[in-house]
Amino acid sequence: MHSGFPALLRGSGAEVSSGPRCCLIGWQHPSGRASGARRRGVQRREERSSGGTRFVESDMACGFRRSIASQLSRVLDLPPENLIKSISAVPISRKEEVADFQLSVDSLLENNNDHSRPDIQIQAMRLAEKLKCDTVVSEISTGQGTVNFKINRELLTKTVLQQVIEDGSKYGLKSELFSGLPQKRIVVEFSSPNVAKKFHVGHLRSTIIGNFIANLKEALGHQVTRINYLGDWGMQFGLLGTGFQLFGYEEKLQSSPLQHLFEVYVQVNKEAADDKNVAKSAHEFFQRLELGDMQALALWQKFRDLSIDEYMRIYQRLGVHFDEYSGESFYREKSQEVLKLLDSKGLLQKTLKGTAVVDLSGNGDPSSVCTVMRSDGTSLYATRDLAAAIDRMEKYNFDKMIYVTDKGQKKHFQQVFQMLQIMGYDWAERCQHVPFGVVQGMKTRRGDVTFLEDVLNEIRLRMLQNMASIKTTKELENPEETAEQVGLAALIIQDFRGFLLSDYQFSWDRVFQSRGDTGVFLQYTHARLHSLEETFGCGYLNDFNTACLQEPQSVSILQHLLRFDEVLYRSSQDLQPRHIVSYLLTLSHLAAVAHRTLHVRNSPPEVAGARLHLFRAVRSVLANGMKLLGITPLSHQKKGCETSPVNLNTPLLQCSKTSRVWCTVSGLTFRSVAPY
Repeated sequence: MHSGFPALLRGSGAEVSSGPRCCLIGWQHPSGRASGARRRGVQRREERSSGGTRFVESDMACGFRRSIASQLSRVLDLPPENLIKSISAVPISRKEEVADFQLSVDSLLENNNDHSRPDIQIQAMRLAEKLKCDTVVSEISTGQGTVNFKINRELLTKTVLQQVIEDGSKYGLKSELFSGLPQKRIVVEFSSPNVAKKFHVGHLRSTIIGNFIANLKEALGHQVTRINYLGDWGMQFGLLGTGFQLFGYEEKLQSSPLQHLFEVYVQVNKEAADDKNVAKSAHEFFQRLELGDMQALALWQKFRDLSIDEYMRIYQRLGVHFDEYSGESFYREKSQEVLKLLDSKGLLQKTLKGTAVVDLSGNGDPSSVCTVMRSDGTSLYATRDLAAAIDRMEKYNFDKMIYVTDKGQKKHFQQVFQMLQIMGYDWAERCQHVPFGVVQGMKTRRGDVTFLEDVLNEIRLRMLQNMASIKTTKELENPEETAEQVGLAALIIQDFRGFLLSDYQFSWDRVFQSRGDTGVFLQYTHARLHSLEETFGCGYLNDFNTACLQEPQSVSILQHLLRFDEVLYRSSQDLQPRHIVSYLLTLSHLAAVAHRTLHVRNSPPEVAGARLHLFRAVRSVLANGMKLLGITPLSHQKKGCETSPVNLNTPLLQCSKTSRVWCTVSGLTFRSVAPY
């Protein structure tokens, strides 16, 4: 048990209620004396204005956890830094109003054996009794093994909304949860398609997951290098080189390179299966590549350059970029150095077939043997990965290197990391494999999908068809771009909703649902909130009355905004985007409820201004989260429609109808008509 906690439990003499939530506001000892945990008057300065009583904040930062931790530290005799991560924001509840933060008493205990520790509920009550309300905390209560804290409502409103606006894209990232986080050099390898083949749909998950991880790490202040490690070497290029010599056409290669190379590859594979001479020629061509034959390398280089040009066009559609285009070919020579190093350490073993292997078990276990060289002396995938890892450490001196591939390569990376260790590279423990599951059932109307571009085209086509029936769609400046961005959001959200390691069944119907937990709903919400800002202008951002945002719908949004840093922290720990996805979907649902009930038009100026401030904060956080996920938030309006700022001192019912904004998202058209 942590130091200081036992003293809290001894000699208290307090009688403890067995109820699940014993509120300590005005709670009385049996003697009739008021408990030290009674509610004190919230100390604040007030001033009178034409808009009523207005709370004036005095040097308050978004440090509610630290304020709570400071009081706890005095009671528990523990440093505040040790307590901050034990204080969590309480998830919102549809059934009842909840506290804002809670401390799990269980998290303070070193011994989690139920048979040897005192009753958690009693400990929670005794701890709560020692705490006092102050200018930050207005109520203290207990739950099942927790001490709950309710923040002064006006202070909560003012601080959260100001912090969202002031921090902008950094909101949540400046939290005390990330304090002391050292800046690291991080390498993320992702996407990695096979050169001379069309971008297979199977590489989509690696691309969007790797992009999310890189985005998140960069947002946290790390120095991130994004590497696309192309499959640009290996026996398949022996087949492709031979195939092009037999069946290739230069004109087709220039006009449609990847399609033509795909056709050649399919044809030569069939020929090689039936004709041993073709297979032999392919083997000889790859040997020429390994030996540096200029003619063979020139043809290979042409295939590689044309492939990268095609890939970059697709990456642009996805909104993905890389700092380095690397590939297995870069390490064809260095892989030979790796083989020599393995041999010098006595780790390389020759088999009867002439191949070279490394026995990772040390006892001949066949399941732990990794082949690192073919019988003809050419390198293999594992050898080149070893050489790449060593080269990257020399080049980047990374603190972390993350590989994003499907779960089928789990054993491969385990063996690569283990070989690095036994070769004497202690930094191998800095290498991490992030595996993901398989997407099943991804088909277009024409049948099974093989290529990513087919999926992207299908998304855009279906979105345009949904939008075609809407009159205002034709007035969008770029309907195809809008359709594609909404479609990509739908695709990404469906992919990121579950555990990355899980396989999932792809569904076009779910992708394009405009309501429910979909990417279309996120884009729709963002565009709708943006239309509010466009309609009513930004005059409301200077100041607002916190008393105008005390409705349950407003408080729920504020409480949810409080949790954003915790969600970011959780995703930063396990690299799972589902935490952020779930958070954003909940935020969108809360915004939809508030949008229906907290009207702006026809409301008094002070109320309208406060609500607009709240909605703007929601849109800002929504946009931040979407960008981390790799989604471009949409904010479209009808072409040629001008908006003018609204004077919030003028009743909004007098606002001109010409300031209405039209948005079209996935066939859903909305405008800023009353009531808001």
